[in-house]
Amino acid sequence: MAVQKSAQSAPGKSAPDATRRSERSRRAIYDAALALVVEVGYPKTTIEGIAARAGVGKQTIYRWWSSKADVLMEAFLDLAEQSQREAAPEPVPYTFPDTGDLAADVKGVLRATVDQMRDPRFEVPSRALAAEGVVNEQLGRELVAKLMQPSLDLYMDRLRAAQAAGQVREGLDLRIALELFISPLAQRWLQHTGPISYEYTDTLVDYALHGLAPR
Repeated sequence: MAVQKSAQSAPGKSAPDATRRSERSRRAIYDAALALVVEVGYPKTTIEGIAARAGVGKQTIYRWWSSKADVLMEAFLDLAEQSQREAAPEPVPYTFPDTGDLAADVKGVLRATVDQMRDPRFEVPSRALAAEGVVNEQLGRELVAKLMQPSLDLYMDRLRAAQAAGQVREGLDLRIALELFISPLAQRWLQHTGPISYEYTDTLVDYALHGLAPR
């Protein structure tokens, strides 16, 4: 009979860290999901494929997520957080710029949005999630809550400040007002109805602010 090793760690050696091992697996799954969506597209990405790419068992994925859409959404959120950390190594809460020039501030934010939309790391998974969110109402609501709402809230705060400063007309529905900036850009990006560029978003801001300006 073979001698069984004791479960107790040998002197001088620490026990395996299950938390660290789980985090490595989670990270591998994130990377696998994002890579597969870019390489083969969302429809051909499967839980089995993600598991094989990540080097984990399929049951590991199902222990944490119920679908490939859930995996991809969490992986995308993590990618966004990594991007923020790369841009600002020190954790600083993101705020909408407020230089006193509303047009310049909104144009700067939309230009950064254009950069992200044209970055393949973000473009492919975000398109996949947006498309799935159209047919999966629950996922669509989660996407809005987790991905979009924090940014929308910052737009609203900036517009309120501009309204208080007399740069935006009183009595406007600011939730509708912010859609003048972001909805045309989102539609053009999703439906490929035209090029995405700084010139385009700058023009959106100029047109929108003309309509929002005090009379």
